[in-house]
Amino acid sequence: TFKPLFDAVIKMYHKVDTINHPKPDFGDISKLDFGDIDPSGEMIVSTRVRVGRSHDGYSFPPCSNKEARIDMLKKTEEACATLPGELAGKMYRLEGMSKTDEQQLIDDHFLFKNDDRMLGDAGGYADWPIGRGIFHNPKKTFLVWVNEEDHLRFISMQMGGNLGEVYKRLVSGIQELEKKLTFAKKDGYGYLTFCPTNLGTTCRASVHIRIPKLSKLPEFKEFCEKLNLQPRGIHGEHTESVGGVFDISNKRRLGLTEYEAIQEMRKGVE
Repeated sequence: TFKPLFDAVIKMYHKVDTINHPKPDFGDISKLDFGDIDPSGEMIVSTRVRVGRSHDGYSFPPCSNKEARIDMLKKTEEACATLPGELAGKMYRLEGMSKTDEQQLIDDHFLFKNDDRMLGDAGGYADWPIGRGIFHNPKKTFLVWVNEEDHLRFISMQMGGNLGEVYKRLVSGIQELEKKLTFAKKDGYGYLTFCPTNLGTTCRASVHIRIPKLSKLPEFKEFCEKLNLQPRGIHGEHTESVGGVFDISNKRRLGLTEYEAIQEMRKGVE
């Protein structure tokens, strides 16, 4: 099998000596010790926390098929229809989407596309756009992506630096959807997704932050590395910064709890 190869990659990327991921622990969201990490609003443009999930019992994208993707979309749409309060919203299926809905999702920067060469070569875009969908609430602060890279991506986001609000919303959404859906996980590895960099918590907490001077220092990337942070351009992986604004996120997702991953990003940014 490929286990020895992937285990070596996993250990190196996540900076762990052994693969022994703890049980999920989101902390007590009613007693968080953090809220707005930029009260002045001068540095942080927006805050986003997301997790990936795979439907239990379904193959990863390279080995999946059209029928499975359609079934996963149907199950996810039914589960999302039960979301209460501020989480409630609408699912937009990519197949047969109206031009009006498509343009609105493009304007909101919510619409994922089939333009990543690496993902395409790995079979991630088979049967496109069948079985793909995007769910969001009216405030556009809670989203579910269906069959983009992973089976599922749950995303909570908003303008400004209130990490506490963003995190609480995400955890509430996960807990509600867990009542209807079953996710793939493995002892020691945590939640399983398409990519070995995205195991364990699968949690990526990020801010778009204005750091024009810090980012120009030669040791900027080394500085981030020491804090277990990952800098990116604001349009995602392999993109450049715009106007000194960077996407800064936690790099480690395995070997620590969800709450610890959030705290690692928060402390690094502060």
